[in-house]
Order: sequence, then C-alpha cells, then structure tokens
Amino acid sequence: MFNKISAQAQKLVNLANKSTDNIKTNTKLVTITSGKGGVGKSTFTANISYILGSLGYKVAVLDADIGLANMQVLYNIKPEITFFDYIDGKVDNVKDIFVQTPYENITLIAGKSGYEYSSKATSFVFTRIVNDILKLDEFDILLIDTGAGLNEYVKEFLDISPNVLAVTTTDPSALTDVYALMKMISSYKDSLLIAFNHTKSYQTGQAITESIKNLAQKNRLNSNFMLKYLGSVSMSQNIATTGRLRKLFAKEFDGDQTTLELRLIVDNLLNNMKV
Repeated sequence: MFNKISAQAQKLVNLANKSTDNIKTNTKLVTITSGKGGVGKSTFTANISYILGSLGYKVAVLDADIGLANMQVLYNIKPEITFFDYIDGKVDNVKDIFVQTPYENITLIAGKSGYEYSSKATSFVFTRIVNDILKLDEFDILLIDTGAGLNEYVKEFLDISPNVLAVTTTDPSALTDVYALMKMISSYKDSLLIAFNHTKSYQTGQAITESIKNLAQKNRLNSNFMLKYLGSVSMSQNIATTGRLRKLFAKEFDGDQTTLELRLIVDNLLNNMKV
C-alpha cells in the first residue's frame, strides 16, 4: 500500500515539474532553502536580490516561508496584500500581489506570518502561483525563499525549481540537514548549489563541500549528481546591525568583506544558473 501511494505521489510531482518545464519564459527560477532554521537564509535571499538588482536584473522574491514570513521585515515594508490573497481568490490578477520594495528592480510577493494552510498542502497551489508569475515573463529572476525543514511546502518548491541553492553553516546539525536535502533531491535532480554563511573563509566552505561529496560517494548516492560550491560569507557584526535596523548589509556596507564575498556567490550563481 505504501509503495502504491508513493508511486501516485511521484506521478503528481512529475506532473507539477512538467507543467513548469513547458512554460515559455525567460525568467530563471531559483529556490533558496536551508533545511535547518537560523542559518541566515532569508538575509541571504534579500541581499542576493539587492546585488542582482544593482547589476540591472529585474528580480521577484516570493516569500514562501509558510506561516513565518519575514521578507517584508528585511525590506522594511508593510504589504497590505500577500500571495495567499491570490490563492484564496480575494484578488484575480497575480500582478495585484506584486509589492515594490524600496530597492531598484526588486519586487516582493509577500507571505503571511501565522497563516495556516495545511488543508491544501498537497494540491499544488504553490506550483500554480509560481507558474502564473513565470508566464508573465516580466522578471529576469524569480527567487523563492522557503521555510526551514523539508516539509511538503518546501518539497513542492524544490520539485518545480531547476536551480536549488542550499544555504548552511558549519554547524553539524545544519550540515546534516543539507546532506538530507542532497540525498532527497539526488533521485530526481542532477545538481545542488551550496553556499556557507558565518564561515571563516572560502577555503573552509570548500573543504566541507568536498567532505560532503565524499560522504555521498561512500554512501553511493547518484553518481551523476553534482554538489556545486558557490562560496562563503564570513561572520560580521555589520550583518546583525543592518538586520536590526531593517536594512540590507550589501547596500549599507558595499565595500565590506562580507558584501564582496556575497557578490562572488552571486557571480557563481549566475554562471551556474539553469533556465
């Protein structure tokens, strides 16, 4: 019985993937995830969007942290409408949920803190809203900021995205979660991008990435699966300070080492991004 249910679920996943693949759009889709909470994923996402915007890319950010949305805090705005209003049918046009941020070229599709949506966890409503955004072909890049963990919400966004970026730290539990993510998606994807936060040096992240690759090889994960290291951002008080002030460190400290490190990650992301 379990195998039968799993097979049916996989068919639905494949259908969702196919529906996204068939959309004709120039918008590149990137899902940013972490597994473990508290690694700075949302801060990463907001600052990556700023750097992309400053390079001239038109960016949309979908706050997909279901129930714990906080991207509006990082952008220091108070949206009156969220993408749940579109899902619930309160607005008809997907453009009505687009919120302009104070930053050039960055549009937020806000989530809603404290919102419970478990009744439709398996109905692919999130796939449909992503598809509707992609069909508009108005953005160069759509960044999806997921919640922590590997629940059904997160899995849905991972399934439909050709580009998955895992943000982690050197904390053992965070690395364990990244390996679990890698193990899960290696059965149907060919790569995972990885970047480190609060890490002493580029070389530290690089060495840990190689260790994860070796572990995957030892445990005989998909031999064709690639783990691609994008870079590391070191610890800085400037990141915490700007976060408390609801500002982006990549803007406020443009020449800071951490911003330069994140710019390298963005460059590597652009070079490895699939359509």
